[in-house]
Amino acid sequence: MNNDSKIYVAGHTGLVGSSLIRGLERHGFTNIMTRDFPGVNLVSQQETDDLFAEEKPEYVLLAAARVGGIMANNTYRADFIYDNIQIQNNIIHACWKHGVKKLLFLGSSCIYPKEAPQPLREDYLLTSELEYTNEPYAIAKIAGIKMCESFNIQHGTNFISVMPTNMYGTGDNYNLETSHVFPALIRKFHLGKCMENNDLESVKEDLNKRPVKGISGDNSENEIIEVLGKFGITKDDSGVTITLWGTGNPLREFLYTDDLADACIFLMDNVDFKDLYDPETKEIKNTHINIGTGKDISIKDLAELISELIGYKGKINWNSSYPDGTFKKQMEVSKINGLGWQPKISLKEGIDKTYGIYTS
Repeated sequence: MNNDSKIYVAGHTGLVGSSLIRGLERHGFTNIMTRDFPGVNLVSQQETDDLFAEEKPEYVLLAAARVGGIMANNTYRADFIYDNIQIQNNIIHACWKHGVKKLLFLGSSCIYPKEAPQPLREDYLLTSELEYTNEPYAIAKIAGIKMCESFNIQHGTNFISVMPTNMYGTGDNYNLETSHVFPALIRKFHLGKCMENNDLESVKEDLNKRPVKGISGDNSENEIIEVLGKFGITKDDSGVTITLWGTGNPLREFLYTDDLADACIFLMDNVDFKDLYDPETKEIKNTHINIGTGKDISIKDLAELISELIGYKGKINWNSSYPDGTFKKQMEVSKINGLGWQPKISLKEGIDKTYGIYTS
């Protein structure tokens, strides 16, 4: 890509998309295009096609998706499979139809089978059953990988797919009903610390920025305490307690958003579809690329690390009646390392950065 190449970042307001915008700007790209909902509904094939016909992007980074944590994935199963398949089908097809030079499609580590060996290698895709709670989302992302491969094989396009591990950082979703584990922990321990310090004003300030179930800082103290209690943030005579889902035993890997953006830009500049398979093979598959650190941590240890760095000193309880999800999800990252990319930001540094941005 040249610095003045027209680059469309689909999903630019989300965690991944916003990190791609910042990464492109850091690398000196100046012609970045952002047109998403409500201006353009990417679930609509006609609106998506009209967008490409009008704007004619040269390169596309496809980060647009409906995303959420275990609760959202399991509750809104139809929305997750329909919206994600529609969005990626429309954009991938439009990239082919309108002659986009290169597309990078972003998926997720949840594409891999529930019982796949660890760490997760690219060739474990479609070898056994998926985790039930996020099956609709995973199936949509697998379909995106196969769309990219199939268009490349049939039409000679240059579409590559990347599967990031769990992301965190600037632009995350801190809605306690729909957030992933990392931002949920950041927010819960922040609110817990404020309650420990009897700092109701900071709690109200947080709720004014991010209302919970219609409750903002304008509500009464009793109303605020009641709604926070529904999300496991409670206070009594013995102090503050934060109750978290599951056992805390599952292992997860986390990558800071700036590292992901740098990885994607590296791949757009240096790796093409033809570099991802043996030209002698009869079956071209598993050409997607894992992006991660290759290191994991238990949710319990992550919670303790975040609480320590934030300064929360109260109790942490685990409610094992809620699901844990897949026990271990660690990426095998030798493919991207072999292509020449390595992450730079440690977990501790990333937590400090994330919390600093959250409270700014």
